[in-house]
Amino acid sequence: MNESEFHQWIYARSEGDGPEGRVLVGPGDDMAIVAWPIGDVMPAVDQVLDGVHFDLAECGPKLAGRKAMARNLSDVAAMGALPMAAVVAVALPVGFAQADAELIYEGIRELADEFHCPVVGGDVAAWRHDAAKLAITVTILARQAGTTAGVTPVLRSTARAGNAICVTGELGGSWLTGRDLSFTPRVLEGILLNFRHKLLAMMDISDGLAMDLPRLCAASGGIGAELIADAIPVHPDALAGRDIDPLDAALFDGEDYELVFTVPRGRLDALLNDPQLPCKVSHIGWTTKEPGLRLRRGDDVTPIFPGGWDHATK
Repeated sequence: MNESEFHQWIYARSEGDGPEGRVLVGPGDDMAIVAWPIGDVMPAVDQVLDGVHFDLAECGPKLAGRKAMARNLSDVAAMGALPMAAVVAVALPVGFAQADAELIYEGIRELADEFHCPVVGGDVAAWRHDAAKLAITVTILARQAGTTAGVTPVLRSTARAGNAICVTGELGGSWLTGRDLSFTPRVLEGILLNFRHKLLAMMDISDGLAMDLPRLCAASGGIGAELIADAIPVHPDALAGRDIDPLDAALFDGEDYELVFTVPRGRLDALLNDPQLPCKVSHIGWTTKEPGLRLRRGDDVTPIFPGGWDHATK
């Protein structure tokens, strides 16, 4: 199964869902947006699986729980939204110790408390076969930030050709060094970036820049992107003992949970010189009318084929 193709199959069958136009944004973005009489509600769900998103024997149950919450909060960050509440479903292997289950909850709860996102319910079940592994699913609800200031959630689908492409932080090597388990979701950064600079499009980088940026471009009418090789911020973890081009790690590793977003050309200088932003922001390229992802090294421009972390093949 190809994960991206399966997603597109679902999206095609979700058009027009919802009574009376209640679904404002459906499947395909970091969060949906559902119209409600007291204000739009933004739900999202994500899961983490032992052997795919973490190795329980290495990281322990508390970090596994933390990552489950962090991934969902990263989706909230990608919309420039505020988390409201979460519910959690946990599937435990038979014989899983209660003390370890409590550590999962503590990992979830500590990060949820940090972002004022109460855990308000959930479900616990046990797998009934020997090969079963731990699975944690978090559903999170969020709301629009800055409702009185006209600040709306940022979608993937609203970039235009000629926009500047930027990222927060640094990329590469996250899953090799455990940064994928301990990262702090960019919730504050997403809100501030959107509030102060009126972003056009944004998403979080979970599957790799070379996988996720093409998704943003496809959602925005099939535009393309040209990245500047020397401008892509590479994390010191990118090598992590590997014989690899650090730039390849930044493009394809995934599990970075940074934000990639676009702004109009005329707003770029103000963004890059904003002293109130709490993290590093780098301008890494431009969106283009020509579809596809390309990499510029000096005068040489070469295509980049979308690639990164595909959960269906791991």
